[in-house]
Amino acid sequence: MRKRRKILTVSTAVVAAATLPLLISPVVSAAAREDDDDSSRTARLYAPPPDRDSYRQVARLAWRGDFRDSAGLLAMVRTPQAVWYGDESPERVEALVRRTTRSADMQGRLPVLALYNIPGRDCGSYSSGGADGLAAYEAWIDAVAEGIGDREVLIVLEPDSLSLLPSDCADESNADQTAAEQQPTAEQPAEQQPTAEQPAEQQPTAGQQTAVEQPPTDLPPLPDPGASTSPPAASAAQDAAQSPDAQSPDAQAADPRLPASEDPAPKPAEAQEPSGLEPSASQTPAPEPSAEQPGTLPELPPLPTPDPVTPDAEDVGDLDTPVVEDPETAARYSEINYAVDALTALGNTSVYLDAGHAGWHSVSSIVPRLIKAGIDRATGFALNVSHYQTDPDSAWYGRLISSCLAYADEGGDPEDCADQSWSRRHARRWLHAHVPDDPGRMKHFVTDTSRNGQGPWAPRAGAHLDAQSWCNPPARGLGRRPTTRTGDALLDAALWVKTPGESDGRCLRGTDGPLDPVRGTVNPDAGEWFPEQALELVRYAEPSVEVFRRTHGR
Repeated sequence: MRKRRKILTVSTAVVAAATLPLLISPVVSAAAREDDDDSSRTARLYAPPPDRDSYRQVARLAWRGDFRDSAGLLAMVRTPQAVWYGDESPERVEALVRRTTRSADMQGRLPVLALYNIPGRDCGSYSSGGADGLAAYEAWIDAVAEGIGDREVLIVLEPDSLSLLPSDCADESNADQTAAEQQPTAEQPAEQQPTAEQPAEQQPTAGQQTAVEQPPTDLPPLPDPGASTSPPAASAAQDAAQSPDAQSPDAQAADPRLPASEDPAPKPAEAQEPSGLEPSASQTPAPEPSAEQPGTLPELPPLPTPDPVTPDAEDVGDLDTPVVEDPETAARYSEINYAVDALTALGNTSVYLDAGHAGWHSVSSIVPRLIKAGIDRATGFALNVSHYQTDPDSAWYGRLISSCLAYADEGGDPEDCADQSWSRRHARRWLHAHVPDDPGRMKHFVTDTSRNGQGPWAPRAGAHLDAQSWCNPPARGLGRRPTTRTGDALLDAALWVKTPGESDGRCLRGTDGPLDPVRGTVNPDAGEWFPEQALELVRYAEPSVEVFRRTHGR
C-alpha cells in the first residue's frame, strides 16, 4: 500500500512538472498582455531563457505539490526582462549579444540589454569588477556593437555609473552611500530624517537607495523667469562648494530652494569671508592716527581699482557639468561618452543612461552628470534600476529630470530646477514657466518595475548600524509588467531590468556576518539565484500574479 502511494505521489509530481507550462499559460499571457498589442506604438519585448536555478526551484515546488507557487514562479521567469552583460571578454560578449539579438529578431521582439562592465563599478563592493581601464572598456563596447549590428535593441547603459561616480566612492562607502539614506535618530524627528540608499548590486547594483524626501512646509520663492542665469559674483571656494558633485550631505541641507527657516544662520559680519573682489587688509593697511590730532584720522588715499577677478574653471566648474576632481571620475565620463557614441551610431539602438532613482540624488545633482556623460546624444535615461521606488515617484522624478535637461539646454542653470523635494504645487508652477509644451523636445526615460510592487522597504529605526535598505529587503513584490505602452509621453517603457529572483549580495547591514540580521540567513552572492526572495516577489506582487484561468461570468 505504501509503495503504491509513493508511486502515485512521484507520478503526480512528474506529470505536474511536465504540464506546468500548459497550466500557467494564461499567466504568461497576462504578464505579456500589453506587449502583445499590435499597435505601432507598442513593441513586443523579448523574454530570455530563464536561469537554470529558477527552473530547479519550479520543479522542487511542483514535486512538493505547491503548484500555485510553482506556476507563479514560472510565470515570473518567463516574463520579458533584461539580459545582463559584464565581465565577459570582448570575443565572448560579441558572440552572446549576437545570439540574443538574433533570437529576439527572429521572434519579432525587442531585446533589452543591461551593459554592466564599467571600470571600478559599485565602488568595489558587492558587484565589484568591470573592465581594466578605458582602453579595455572601449574594446568591450566595440564588441557589443559588433554583436548588435543593425538589429533593434534597447540598452540600459551601466547602472549606477553616474549616480555612483568614483568621486563619490572616496567620501561614502557602499554601506553609507548618500545622505538620503541615513537612519533616524532619537534626537531627529522622523519627518526630517534623510533616508539613504545605495546602488543595488546586481547583476548590478543599481539604484539602491531608498529614501523619500519630505516636501518643504513653506514654499521657497520661484526663480524669476526673466532673471539672468549667470552665477553671482562669489569666491572660488564658495562656487566649488556649490557644485553638484562636490555637495556633501550638509551642503545639500542648505539648499537655497529650502525655506529660509531651514537655511543655516548667516555668519556675523566680522566672521564672513571677504569677497574675492575686495582687497585684503595686507594690501591697504589702515594708517595710524596722528599723534598731533588725537581726535581725528588723516584722510585715506583712494583705494586702487583691482583687476577683474574671474574664478578659475577648476574651482567653479562649468554650470552645465559637475566638477571633476579626480582622474577616475574624468575617465568615467570618457567611458560613458564613448559608449554612447559607439552604440547610437548603430542606427537601431536606443541608449538610456543611468540616473539613479527618486530617493537618491536631487534633480540639480544628477542633471549635470547626465549632461557631462553625453545625454544630448543618448535616447534618454533609466530610473530605479535594481530598486524599489514606486511608479508614481519614478514618473514624477523622471519628468523633473527631463524638464531640467530641457531648461539647461536653453542655457538655464540646473541649480534653479524644480526638485523632487519641492511641493507638487510649487514644482508644477516652475514646470509651467520653464518646460517646453512638446514632449518630443525633451529627453525620455525608462523605469525598472521588476521589484517595486510594494515600494521601498522601511527598516525599523536603529535596528542596525547600516540598514542597507537596497539589499535583498524582505517582503518586496513584483511590480508592473514590462510594457512600452505606458500612457506617459515621456516614459518610453516600464521594464524588468533587474532580474527578479537574483540576489543583491551578502547583506551584513553593519554586522560582522555572515548572516543577514534581517533574514537570519546567509544571502547568496550578488547575481546568484535567491529562492526565498524569488518566492516573496511572486507572493507580494502588485499587481498580483494570476495562476489559474478564471471562467468568464464568475
